[in-house]
Amino acid sequence: MKTYQKSADLFERAKHLIPGGVNSPVRACRSVGMSPVFIEKAMGSKLVDADGNEYIDYIGSWGPMILGHAHPAVTKAIGQVLKRGTSFGAPVDLEVEIAEMIIDAVPAVEKIRMVNSGTEATMSAIRVARGVTGRNTIIKFDGCYHGHADSFLVAAGSGVATLGIAGSPGVPETVIAHTLSLPYNDLDTFVSVMKKSGDSIAAVIVEPVAGNMGLVPPAAGFLSTLRQETAKYGSLLIFDEVMTGFRVSYGGAQELYDIDPDISCFGKIVGGGLPVGAYGGRKDIMSQVAPEGPVYQAGTLSGNPIAMAAGIATLKELMKPGFYEALEKSSARLAQGLEKAAAKTGTSAVINRVGSMVGLFLTNQPVSNFADAKTSDLDKFAAYYRKMFQRGIYLAPSQFEALFVSAAHSDQDIDATIHAAEEALSELSIK
Repeated sequence: MKTYQKSADLFERAKHLIPGGVNSPVRACRSVGMSPVFIEKAMGSKLVDADGNEYIDYIGSWGPMILGHAHPAVTKAIGQVLKRGTSFGAPVDLEVEIAEMIIDAVPAVEKIRMVNSGTEATMSAIRVARGVTGRNTIIKFDGCYHGHADSFLVAAGSGVATLGIAGSPGVPETVIAHTLSLPYNDLDTFVSVMKKSGDSIAAVIVEPVAGNMGLVPPAAGFLSTLRQETAKYGSLLIFDEVMTGFRVSYGGAQELYDIDPDISCFGKIVGGGLPVGAYGGRKDIMSQVAPEGPVYQAGTLSGNPIAMAAGIATLKELMKPGFYEALEKSSARLAQGLEKAAAKTGTSAVINRVGSMVGLFLTNQPVSNFADAKTSDLDKFAAYYRKMFQRGIYLAPSQFEALFVSAAHSDQDIDATIHAAEEALSELSIK
C-alpha cells in the first residue's frame, strides 16, 4: 500500500511559506483534485517521491530531460565545472562553446544571447522586435504560452489555462492593448488581421508546435503563411522553441518544417535541465542588443558555467547517430498504444504527436486549436490522471500540457504505461 505522508507533511509546511505551497502554479495539482508529491530523486525515466514511491516520468522537468534524469554525461560535466566554481558574473569559455553549437544547429540564428529562463528569452525577443521595428503591437495565438511576462498573459495556455485565469491582475490595460491574440492555425483570420494592421505589428510570436494547450501541431501552411505575411509587412517572426528546440529535431521545429524565423527563443534542453534560456536571430537584428546596440537586456547569472556545461553535454549526446530515430520509435510506440487503449475501452480521445511530444485529449473531435482543446472533458481527465498516478505513471497534472518521451524510456516503460492507460480508461468507461 503506497503512502504519501512525507509529501503531505511537506506540502502543509510549504503552504504557510510559499503561495499555494508551490513555486509554479500547475504543480499544485488542483485541477486534477490532488495535492502534489514532493520528489526525492530521479534517475533515467523514473522519479522517486519523498515516501519512496516510484513513477515512470512523462513530465521530464517540463521538457528538458530528453536524455532522462541524471544522465551520466551531464552529471559528469556538471561535476567537472563545479571544480572551477559556480558563478563568475563574467565571460566564460563554455558560453562561447554552446553559442557555437546552437548557431551551427539552427541556420536562422547567427548571433545568440544566453539568459536564465524561457520567459526571459521571449520577453527579451519582444523588446528587440519593438526596438528594431519601432512598432509596439505584437500578435500571439490563443493557448500558446510564452512565459509570464505582461505581454503574454492574454489568452495564454499552460498554467493560465489550467487554472482558468483569463488574464492576470497586475497587467496594465495599456500593455494588453498592444497584444492581439488570434486563434492558432486559423490562416484566414491571421491574414485578415495583417491586411488591416500589418504596418503596426512589431512581431508575431508563436509556438511552432503548441505544447501548452496540450500538444497541437501546426496545420498545413500555417507556419509558412506566418513567414510570408510578416515578411510582407516588415514585422518580425519569432519562434518560441523553448519546448521544441532540440526536441522535435536537432534543429528544432524550424528545421522540421523548413521555416526560418527572424528570432528564435530557446530554453530547457539547451541547459540540460538547469535554469537557462536563450534568444537569437539574424546578425542585423541581434546587433541591436546592448552593448552592441541600444536595446538593453542584462542578467547577472546569464551564461552560468554550470548550466552551460550541462547544455553542452546534452547537445553532444543528441548529435550521436540514430538518437532521434530511436526517440521517434519510442514516441510512436506510446502514441499508438494510447490510441489502441482508447479504442479498446470505447473512450473518446484524440492523440496528437510531433516527435517526442505527445498530447492526449479526452474529446470526440479533432484538436487543432485552443477552442478545440477546451472541448475536452476536464473532470474525466482529472479522474484519468489520478488512476494513472496510482499505477505509478507521472503525467502533467493538466489537460493543457504535453507529455515528453525521453531516450531513457524503455519499451518496458512504454508498454507498462499503455497497460496502465487501458486499465484506467476501462474503469472510467464502466462508470
